[in-house]
Amino acid sequence: MNVLNRLNSIIVIALIAVAILIAVRYLATPKQALGNLASRVSDGSPEPVLVHYRIDGRACGGELFKPPGDGPFPAVLYNHGSAPGMLNSQASKAIGPLFASHGFVFLMPYRRGQGLSAAAGPYIGDEISSAFAHGGMAESERTMTRLLSGEHLQDQLGALQWLKSQPYVLAGQVAVAGNSFGGVESVLGAETGSYCAAIDASGGAESWAQSPSLRALMIRSVRASKSPIFFFQAANDYDTSPTNELSAAMRAVGKNAQVKIYPPFGHSAREGHSFAYAGSDVWFPDVLAFVKTYCTRRAP
Repeated sequence: MNVLNRLNSIIVIALIAVAILIAVRYLATPKQALGNLASRVSDGSPEPVLVHYRIDGRACGGELFKPPGDGPFPAVLYNHGSAPGMLNSQASKAIGPLFASHGFVFLMPYRRGQGLSAAAGPYIGDEISSAFAHGGMAESERTMTRLLSGEHLQDQLGALQWLKSQPYVLAGQVAVAGNSFGGVESVLGAETGSYCAAIDASGGAESWAQSPSLRALMIRSVRASKSPIFFFQAANDYDTSPTNELSAAMRAVGKNAQVKIYPPFGHSAREGHSFAYAGSDVWFPDVLAFVKTYCTRRAP
């Protein structure tokens, strides 16, 4: 009986631990958007509302913040980086409330294979790794460029269409922004989408030297950009060449490009690369001023 009693006690303790874990995860999960989004978003909430939509029949989702009230408001579509799963949520939670507090709707749509769009297609990191295994660096960089300019760009533009259709958004006043792979997406979106302004934070910094196809693609895109672009990085990012070369390419054809290289952030290239979201308290005033200049008829 003593053995049975001890066994029962262990089972009870285990069940309690599982229940606590489930409760913690539930409380840490952003609230689900249901019904009329404009009326259900918690004003000033530090947590995003999860939104869901379909692109070409594929189930996709994103994280959204909005200012108090019904709007309509200007908006920012934010393209995340290459981190797997829901890790990009940290960028959304760092940047989204800043824009919402200044009168902007903020949407970070997950692209296929990541986060809330995990079921919409394969994860880009796995596809690049598979290409490397079969054809080395040359094949992996070509695959990366093809995916970013193809399927992932379509995911961005599909999310833009959804965002513009929302009654609380000023469809003609939507900016695009992004970090790392998302910075690449922002440059491509500035060429193919209809954005009032674009922000490229560290786009291509990890791949610039090893990826001639990506360099050519981004240079071509900035030369054809329909939007002014603000490029920024920390000085200790992996490579600041993208910011310098892309802004120069824009200016060479008379396009509006602004540039800022900030002081080193942290003590490594990886920390410098994370400045695109982790250093938002440093760069946000400059980005906000740029976006307000081109995306609001009258600054709030």
